[in-house]
Amino acid sequence: MATEKIQGILDTVGGLSVLELNELVKELQEQWGVTAAVAGPVAAGPAAATEAPVVEEQTEFSVIIKEAGAQKIQVIKAVREVVPSLGLKEAKDVVDAAPKAVLENATKEDAQKAKDKLEAAGAVVEIK
Repeated sequence: MATEKIQGILDTVGGLSVLELNELVKELQEQWGVTAAVAGPVAAGPAAATEAPVVEEQTEFSVIIKEAGAQKIQVIKAVREVVPSLGLKEAKDVVDAAPKAVLENATKEDAQKAKDKLEAAGAVVEIK
């Protein structure tokens, strides 16, 4: 049986509305740095315990300009090379809005090529 303190908490939580419970969960996650994820099925037997967890490799990347750097005009030209559909004004707007994504959902190779081009022009670039 639960102690009086625990029973008091259960009674209080039981009296909350769904919205209040949702707010409570968010606050607990924020304060304690945890998530309310549903636990997966428990593996049975020793064979399942020896398998390594499968890590899904990232396949889509975003190229983000963090800073334009000192050579802003060169960076604008590089942005136009990376994204040929952008006009001069649109490319300038992307550079001025840094940090801003230049490419999204790109392959690893395309993202690396874009990063190299932009960095060669003087921009500070990040791949996510």
